[in-house]
Amino acid sequence: MRGRILAFDYRTGAGEISGDDGIRYRFAGLDWKPQQPPRAGQGVDFEVEGSQARSIYSMAAPGSLSGDKNRIVAALLAFFLGGLGIHKFYLGKNGAGAIMLVCWIFGFALLFLPTIAMGLIAFVEFIIYLVTSDEEFEERYVRGDRAWF
Repeated sequence: MRGRILAFDYRTGAGEISGDDGIRYRFAGLDWKPQQPPRAGQGVDFEVEGSQARSIYSMAAPGSLSGDKNRIVAALLAFFLGGLGIHKFYLGKNGAGAIMLVCWIFGFALLFLPTIAMGLIAFVEFIIYLVTSDEEFEERYVRGDRAWF
């Protein structure tokens, strides 16, 4: 069965998984098979034994977090095409991307002030993406609902 890790307590070695069937399953750290410790929100494949999850494997590619989005790619998109909001579309924040794109395109009507503002926002986000850790980036911008800064 597949699901997502809801929580894992490193002190007790116990955690909880939400299965694709909508049921929550408890697990012990000994049932976790990958080398890296489990993280909340991580996709997993596991076997069910009663109300317990057993033989839990991460569905992420080795060495990656979720296999979804890369912060360096997002940072480069923000630097080179950020005023157009391309990095927002890459991260799945389509509303914010559309706002940036419209402000960039129609900024000439307001003496290019919106265009300049979108360029500055993109540059600030470029720097933020570079200085945050991979885990923090994924928590804030990939799995989280944070669309700005």
